[in-house]
Formats: sequence, structure tokens, C-alpha cells
Amino acid sequence: MTRAMATETATADEQLPRAGVEQFTAVDVIKQKRDGNVLDHARIDWVIDAYTRGIVADEQMSALLMAVLLNGMNPSETSRWTAAMLGSGERLDFSCLRRPTVDKHSTGGVGDKITLPLTPLVAACGAAVPQLSGRGLGHTGGTLDKMESIPGWRATLSTEEIMAQLETVGAVICAAGSELVPADRKLYALRDVTGTVESIPLIASSIMSKKIAEGTRALVLDVKVGNGAFMRSTEDAEILARTMVDLGNEAGVRTVALITDMSVPLGRAIGNSLEVQESLEVLAGGGPPDVVELTLTLAREMLILAGLEETDPTDMLMNGRAMDSWRRMVKVQGGEPDAPLPTARHTHDLLVPADGVLTRLDALPVGVAAWRLGAGRTRKEEPVQAGAGIVLHARPGSEVRAGQPLLTLHSDDEDLFEPAIEELRGAWEIAPAGSRPFDRTLVTNRIC
Repeated sequence: MTRAMATETATADEQLPRAGVEQFTAVDVIKQKRDGNVLDHARIDWVIDAYTRGIVADEQMSALLMAVLLNGMNPSETSRWTAAMLGSGERLDFSCLRRPTVDKHSTGGVGDKITLPLTPLVAACGAAVPQLSGRGLGHTGGTLDKMESIPGWRATLSTEEIMAQLETVGAVICAAGSELVPADRKLYALRDVTGTVESIPLIASSIMSKKIAEGTRALVLDVKVGNGAFMRSTEDAEILARTMVDLGNEAGVRTVALITDMSVPLGRAIGNSLEVQESLEVLAGGGPPDVVELTLTLAREMLILAGLEETDPTDMLMNGRAMDSWRRMVKVQGGEPDAPLPTARHTHDLLVPADGVLTRLDALPVGVAAWRLGAGRTRKEEPVQAGAGIVLHARPGSEVRAGQPLLTLHSDDEDLFEPAIEELRGAWEIAPAGSRPFDRTLVTNRIC
């Protein structure tokens, strides 16, 4: 295998048992966890490998996942579960690159387009950013769906293409290869349909097995908390962050996590091409203050881990180098950076009912409404509308006037406006002028 090839198979001592006679039975492993016992390493190794190979059936793994959800896993179990998933497939190796590698992962939210401006920004500062991303499901948008609204842009790259692009451009946003952590693809789909998504050990192992397999040397985690996030409480968000940071550092990946607010949508645009347009505003030196703040905060954390902390990312936004990096990244992947972005065929304004101050705008109903308009999907195979979504004309804390637009809904299908409007009922609050101002702390904690 040449240095240009960035995939490697597991070494002999990492290979999981594949004997003709199975070591354990699925029922044995299920009972162990059902009864609240700690799963030993051998059973974890076996059940992940056997499920990946099709020896353990979906209904059996479903029972085990539910037992994990109800009884939890200790740090040793979570670490071994992650390692077993990691050992199910190939790993990328970027050690031959001349740039230091660093990655970012967000647990997802409403209007969270940060990956789009952040990746070329950090690359413009001298790092290599291998951003292997996914598609949206439900109310949280997917990075690949957003990027695919750019005419000609392609998500699927070979390993050789990823390596070449990181060497020359320093930035790549693409889909993960099919051989990267195949155990997680099966488990992720199963968790989604068995009510076991909320388990913190399963969330942490899913995220970190993929991030470690991607081969980056450093990782910044953006763990969202609030009504529009996966973690609704600060306590759960901090537990998840600590678990993932420990898994990353244990695997030799320098890892830091920020806890960030997702009670209000990020920025003013929610939806695929709408979020691309807002990202371009940030790369041009403008954009909503909260998107700019979080982009720069995460960039600084990434640059510290990459050993490039002397570079100021603000300069790269202001002098146009981040935009240059974006344009090169899009072009190399077949996209047309100057082409007009798709727009929805229909729009519908929701008007401010009375003068006052917007004191609340909940992220979750806004995200669900954007999904209803066609920006998201309920099943992996469903298409999305590139131009669908919502534009916010006011943020909490803003003074508003009766009759002015508060939100503009975008969709190719006018029949989708009513279901979206229904989701938005009660999503905001307008108080009399002079009411207590809205106070939002975007980054609430740092865990390392």
C-alpha cells in the first residue's frame, strides 16, 4: 500500500474473532446487560463483530440496545464498544500530509451551517480539515444536503481524491466511505427505529468511532444543548461531551468540546440553499453575529489543537482568503461557486401580530417547520428540496412592528405551508416594548 493510499485495514492484533464456532450467543450477551451486569471486552468485541457479519439478528441487537439504554454502560464498556465499532472497517491515515489535520463535529441543531464557513476558514489558516459529513434526518439539517444545493457539487470522493484535495486546498467536505465503521451504519439505523437514540454511551461511541476512523489528529466537538438540540439539559450535554472527549484522548486524538446554546436557531436561515447563502455572507466578512461568533470560536479552538494558534481567523475572513479557500474547495468537487443557488417556487410571510419585543423564538418548532416545508426527510432515501426552509426577519431581543414579516416560509409546494404554520403555533412570544431584554450566552462551557 503506497503513501498516497490513505486507508488501512485493522492490524492483526486489532482483528476481532472470526472463528467458525461462535464464542458466545446473542441471548447470553443480552441477558448480561438486561440484568445490569458489566459486559466484558470479549462479549463486546464478539457482539459488534457478529452483528456486522449478520450472525446477530436485528431483533437481538434491538434488545441489547434497549438494555444498554435502560442500564447504561460504564466508561470501560463504552471505550471497548467504541473500539469494537472502530475495528469493524477501514481507517484513514493522513500522516503523510504536510499540513496538521484537525476536524470539527457538531451534535446538530437548527440553522447549524457552521461547517460550511468553518472548514475553508481553518484551511486558509494552514490546517487540513477532513470534514466527512452526513445527511439530515428529521428537524436537524445535513451538511451534505446543504452542499448539494450548489450546482455540480459532488459528495462522493475516492480516498485518493480526498488526500489530494487536503494537500492542495486543505479543505474537503464529503461523504464518508462505505468501509468506514460499517458497524455504526447498521447500529445507527437500528437505534433510529427502536427508540434507543437517547443513550449517551451509544451516541458517544457512534460519533467517536467515526471521527477516530477518519484519521484526524485533533478534534473539536460542538455539543448543542437546548430545545432544538439532541441534549435538552446542560447536565446531559456535559456528560456526553466528557464521554466523547475521554474517548478521543484515549485513542490519541487531541479532543476538546464546547457546550453551545441551541434554544434559538443559529443565524437567520434554516434550509439547504438558504444556509449556503448565509455561509457565503460570513465568508465575505458579514453574516449574522451568532454565526460569525461561533465560527470564529470553533476556528480558534481548532487552530490551537493544530499548533497554529498564532494565526488569527478573523483576518482570513476579512482579507478574503477564507472565501478563496471555499471557492477552490467547491470547484475541485465539481461545483460552480458563481452559479445561482436554487430558490423555492413559493414563499409565504408570517406577520408580526403586535408591536413589541420578540422575547422568545424556539429552535425546535422552527426546525420541524422547515422539515415540513421539504428541507428535511423522515427516511434516508427521501429527497429534499434545495430551496425549502425558513428565513427569520427578527431575533429574540429585537423590537418588532405589527404587520412586518417575522418569518418567511419557502417551499416548492404551497400545500406544505399549512402543516409548517401549524408546527410554528406558540413558537414565539412578543412582549410589550421595554420588556426584559433577551440574554443569550452562545458558548456555556469548555471541556478538555
